[in-house]
Amino acid sequence: MGLDGTGPGAGPVTVRRGVPAGAEWRAAELYWDAFGRKLGPALNPPGKAVPFIAAHLNTDRAVCALLNGQLVGLAGYQHDGRALTGGSACAVLRAYGHLRGLHRLLLLALFERHPAPGQLVMDGITVDPDMRGRGVGSLLIEEVAAVAAERDCREIRLDVIDTNPRARALYERRGFTAVRTEHTPYLRGLLGFGAVTTMHRPVGTKGVREL
Repeated sequence: MGLDGTGPGAGPVTVRRGVPAGAEWRAAELYWDAFGRKLGPALNPPGKAVPFIAAHLNTDRAVCALLNGQLVGLAGYQHDGRALTGGSACAVLRAYGHLRGLHRLLLLALFERHPAPGQLVMDGITVDPDMRGRGVGSLLIEEVAAVAAERDCREIRLDVIDTNPRARALYERRGFTAVRTEHTPYLRGLLGFGAVTTMHRPVGTKGVREL
């Protein structure tokens, strides 16, 4: 699956499953670029967060977009108890210390989402800023949908925060519908958002615009 890049010599964007060996750091940088604001209170500073994420990736829980062999986007998913981003409680305490690590564990627990039977949870999508608006996000979503179908899931689930309307618009174009919104005004000052909307897409459907 792929699309034509724009600009001279851009080449095609291709999608593959799994983070390529040696691209873990780049994957962590892209992930932090997209979710650093939300995860910052739990994993800051960035100089510690990016190495932590890179060291604890479950690289088989991602689909990746590549341009000329370079990672330009990825989407993580959670299935069978494993998600793209890992790291046990012990790993957090080792990295941040016991005193500072305990409250970080409490914050990270706020982001935990567990699939219901028959669900595949998409737990993050990020595209290089220079590649946004070129259909890369749609390619990644459709590849996640293919993974869900192969794993006999009945639906894909994701959560989107109220401060990311661009992402929600993409999900709606790709066939997701909102099923509930949880208002969390107590988190706005700490994490920067005040509501989380859960969206579902039945497996086997496509967005309104075919690739």
